[in-house]
Amino acid sequence: MRLERVGRRHGLRGAWILRDVDLDLPAGTLVRVVGTNGTGKSTLLRLVAGVDAPTAGRITGRPPRTAYVPERFPAALPFTATDYLVHLGRIQGLGTAAARAVAGEWLERFGAGEHARTAMAELSKGTSQKVAVAQAFLADPSLLVLDEAWTGLDTGARAELDAAVRSRRAAGGTVVFVDHDPRRLEGEPSAVYEVREGRVGEAEDPVGPASDPVGRASGPVRAGAGPLPRVRITVSGGPRALPPAERLPGHPVVAPGPDGDGDGTTVLTVDAGHSDALLRALLAASWHIHHLGSEGVRV
Repeated sequence: MRLERVGRRHGLRGAWILRDVDLDLPAGTLVRVVGTNGTGKSTLLRLVAGVDAPTAGRITGRPPRTAYVPERFPAALPFTATDYLVHLGRIQGLGTAAARAVAGEWLERFGAGEHARTAMAELSKGTSQKVAVAQAFLADPSLLVLDEAWTGLDTGARAELDAAVRSRRAAGGTVVFVDHDPRRLEGEPSAVYEVREGRVGEAEDPVGPASDPVGRASGPVRAGAGPLPRVRITVSGGPRALPPAERLPGHPVVAPGPDGDGDGTTVLTVDAGHSDALLRALLAASWHIHHLGSEGVRV
């Protein structure tokens, strides 16, 4: 997907919000957009998602299956949570039964399953946000655009959204996001762009993944530094089995504890930039943390 000299303003003589934006958004990339409030970040994301049309320039190569989570979600809709998701799933080409099944799956994943039959207008702000995020994943979008989608989510749902973003990228999708937390998916973006005074350019001191010769991420790096240290977390006692590594923050390496299966512990090794998010996800799922350290695992 490509934006060529794209501009956006309101009305024929309104002030330009964005001017001369040139961006390449290849498949399989994770792109973060930063900038102070009011600079046009949301406008850029709406253009990328196809919600708004550019006033100038052109956008080509947008995938036909695109999902968008706006900064403000209109929760007061005449649907239950499930009926709303089924409605959107059908719009995206799913059959009714398939849409209902996948809607239930995503509501459960984001911790909103008990509200499946609740009217949208009666949902709390946090639960409404879970529904807003769930709708974006119903039909495996090739382009996912998230405008402050993590805001209002609890710790478990934020970790689940992190994992879902990684899965979409791993499947070849393009993800473009804005989030107020500078640690969000830290070290993972392919590129970080800053919106400033109506212009979009590469952010100063961007943090992104190193790539192998064919462009796949081979590990997070810091600008001007070597690879990040690795952190080892030893856990036990979770009420359920650990999710697959690709659904955990940082995609940790998972192995039995030092005494094998006998001691009941599991060791997760992850890049330091993802250790906080992984710890939060483990604690939210009621796993007991035995040990946390980086001894012997620096790479």
